[in-house]
Amino acid sequence: MSARPTTRVPHLRELGEFLRAHRGTLDPTEFGIVSSTSFRRVSGLRREEVAELAGISSDYYTRIEQGRLAPSGSVLESLIRVLRLDDDQADYVVSLLESAALASTVPTVVASRTRRARLRVRPQLQRLLNQLAESPAMVLGPRMEILAWNPLMERVYINFSELPKKELNFVRLVFTEPRMRELFADWPAVARSCVAILRREATANPDDAALAELVGELTIADRQFGRWWAARNVARQDFGTKILLHPEVGELVLDWDIFRYASAPEQQLVINSAEKGSPTEKRLGQLLQQMHREESAPPSTAPHLTH
Repeated sequence: MSARPTTRVPHLRELGEFLRAHRGTLDPTEFGIVSSTSFRRVSGLRREEVAELAGISSDYYTRIEQGRLAPSGSVLESLIRVLRLDDDQADYVVSLLESAALASTVPTVVASRTRRARLRVRPQLQRLLNQLAESPAMVLGPRMEILAWNPLMERVYINFSELPKKELNFVRLVFTEPRMRELFADWPAVARSCVAILRREATANPDDAALAELVGELTIADRQFGRWWAARNVARQDFGTKILLHPEVGELVLDWDIFRYASAPEQQLVINSAEKGSPTEKRLGQLLQQMHREESAPPSTAPHLTH
């Protein structure tokens, strides 16, 4: 068996904590494991049970969970199978090992400088956003910072331009802005998804001080965020559908797709669209008409009082 001992780098520590958290969610009886007593000291599978099912020694698996050992490819595949990880979770653990392999060769300070540069939206991308006049669209950064948006995106959600720069983060707004919480028909599903996406980014960049600060703030601000963060669920979502309860036009059923910008892969262009001929398409049209009327209306002036 090929083992790759290593120091406790953050990515391997996260891998171990993720595997430990996940095995705690599994039901031993589904694996044919019946305890001789009704009491088990730990929930889920024990370490030695995972090791036996994966065909490795208990010591080998223990060192993986402790972040002291990077598993071989064949062992990793066995653990993915035994722990019944879904595609997102499997991709996540693979990315952790890839990041661990790169961690010793990519200086943190250089990476941080590059990330800051990539948060600047190029004028061409902003122009594209504005040309997508009939589709609410925005650009998100790696921590889900809201970097740019078009006018319809603001009308569908909230007025981003009125917010302080620090608050322009989609996850922060989902958890701390009452208008955003009321906007989503299924707020818990949206919020859990945001946490899972943010968790994946946190592991890819464990030394990101700004991200750690954001997580700390949200953990204090919202108890549910803290619980979902501790669950260590991860996701990478590129498309989906969400239902909004808009205060002006009512229900909006929007399909959303994510496109990554080749020259700045950490930036994501998020485009929302409505099915042709649907009530949502008509309601988006109503919002556009209202926006055009407001833009073309002459500025109001206060009446001149004479004495």
